[in-house]
Amino acid sequence: MAETSEQTETQAEPTKKPRHANATGLLVVGLFKLSKAAFFTTVGAVAYHLIHVNLGDVVDQLIDRLRIDPEGRMASFLMDRVDLIGHHQLREAGLFSLIYAGLCVVEGVGLILHKEWAEYFTVILTALALPWEIFELVKRFEAYKVGLIMANVAVLLYLLWVLKKKEPRAAGQVPGLLE
Repeated sequence: MAETSEQTETQAEPTKKPRHANATGLLVVGLFKLSKAAFFTTVGAVAYHLIHVNLGDVVDQLIDRLRIDPEGRMASFLMDRVDLIGHHQLREAGLFSLIYAGLCVVEGVGLILHKEWAEYFTVILTALALPWEIFELVKRFEAYKVGLIMANVAVLLYLLWVLKKKEPRAAGQVPGLLE
């Protein structure tokens, strides 16, 4: 049977990878994770920078720049709190912030690249963090904590929905790292 030139041309074209059904949502979640990575990288870098700095002087400059009454309750509160922060706490804060930033980069890049392992990874990490976030909210209520919990719950529910929508895998098949 003879093939027409049109059939030959279509066979020679590389097959296009189908667009992920949830590309926009995964992009948004991935960018959210990358923004968290940027924030926690900054926190970690600042914590390491402050290890060899007199924190009392930094707070004095902050009070002066923000025009806070140096004799007022706010200035007194800040000065009392800064005395409780030592070099060890700054090192720990820096280390944990940078580790968390690294995890967020892995999650974000994996989600943006539509990797199924990243969806599972993000679900697991987000689910593991929620009890701690709720504990922190109960310990001390602050509105921004409610917003963060709501954002993480939304991410978790969305990714669970994405994973549930996917076709069931063959028995024993586990998502690979190179998908």
